[in-house]
Amino acid sequence: MHRFLPNGIAARFALTVVAALVLLQAVSAAVFWIGRDEARQNYPPRVLAQRVSAVVRVLDQTSPPERKRIVHALDEPNLEVRLRDPGTPPPQQIGREGEPGWFGDAIRRRVRSELDDERRPVLIAAVPPPPRLLGLSAEPPPSPRLRILVRLTDGQWVTFSTGDDSSWSLRLALWLLGSVVVIGGLSVIAAQRISAPLRRFAAAAERLGLDGEAPPLPEHGPAELKTATRAFNLMQERLRRFVADRTQMLAAISHDLRTPLTRLRLRADLIDDDEIQRKMIADVDEMEQMVAATMAFARDDARSEPRAAVDLADLLQSLVEGQTDAGAEASYYGPDHFALECRPVALRRAFSNLIDNAVKHGGGARVGLGVAAAQVTVTIDDDGPGIPPQEIEEVFTPFHRVDRSRSKDTGGVGLGLAIARTVLRRHGGDVVLANRDGGGLRATVVLPLATV
Repeated sequence: MHRFLPNGIAARFALTVVAALVLLQAVSAAVFWIGRDEARQNYPPRVLAQRVSAVVRVLDQTSPPERKRIVHALDEPNLEVRLRDPGTPPPQQIGREGEPGWFGDAIRRRVRSELDDERRPVLIAAVPPPPRLLGLSAEPPPSPRLRILVRLTDGQWVTFSTGDDSSWSLRLALWLLGSVVVIGGLSVIAAQRISAPLRRFAAAAERLGLDGEAPPLPEHGPAELKTATRAFNLMQERLRRFVADRTQMLAAISHDLRTPLTRLRLRADLIDDDEIQRKMIADVDEMEQMVAATMAFARDDARSEPRAAVDLADLLQSLVEGQTDAGAEASYYGPDHFALECRPVALRRAFSNLIDNAVKHGGGARVGLGVAAAQVTVTIDDDGPGIPPQEIEEVFTPFHRVDRSRSKDTGGVGLGLAIARTVLRRHGGDVVLANRDGGGLRATVVLPLATV
């Protein structure tokens, strides 16, 4: 059943209110439908004949000027009484409205018997009810609707029309529809007002995952939401302090490591054995490179860099041209220009790491740019040995290396892919790796058109 329910809180709230309203109205309508016969107080044949006869006797004994007042007092919804002008003959179509059959004959006999006048002109016709709404016409009315015309002693005709509840279904339909529209509309407005703070809360949580320096969320709304917002802002501040403390700690470690590394380099220069000296200096250089890369990863310049519009196609082409100028095999295919709002330095660094990775470990890079309706896709293909499937995600871990494709000879400390993914995710995108069917590796970068 959950598959048919809407996902939004506002829609579910409104649906719950409307469903409860419809159920309540259905119960009320059922109760009213069951007791409608008693409410209408339709007359059975004997009582109807007595009622008609009593009215005729009163009108026979009343002067014509007073009859309208009497008729007005005797008229009721279940038995409508009307006077026709003196001398006006009864309508000719009454015989075509429907033959009442034995039921009408029985009433005619009862009326004449009550009036003690077997020759009294009495015309009776069955009037077909109009179509009903909501399928309620499946059940026939408890008694037929009749039109009875009786001539008074002075020749004037009086018309009796039995009541009909054919408009009941229309009134019920309008009642249900009006209730649903009014209460449903109010419930939708109320639900939207309730869910709006939750949408802002979700947007703030999404923004926190992309930008740790995002401003705190305003604390307003219901008490429960204020409590959750306060806890969210406190969590955001703790995360910000944790990242700042980690950066300061790594900066201190880097500063402390530079002094012993400098001493090691000086001592290596004093070694007479050229081979040992070369190895020691290479180890010191690698350690310094690791310290510098670690500091760059910890500083995370993408957090504080302002956004700006950049020609992404031009950026990729410049990186490709830089590789070709250095003697590597690299190519670009895609549009010549495409503007994207981003953090330029960080995004350039991410693509530079991915292209460098393809050139160093795959023998070359083929960079492609594609633009869809709501996102940008950049693919970087190489012709290298690829990556074992079980290590495709592990290569994004800092300092991780794939033995058969990375070594000290190719350079790097295993932070390039980790930095690239961090930058791209903070732009609202991501990067994934996959081995190509024809050999080599493909890096696919997806960025939203509206980056964070």
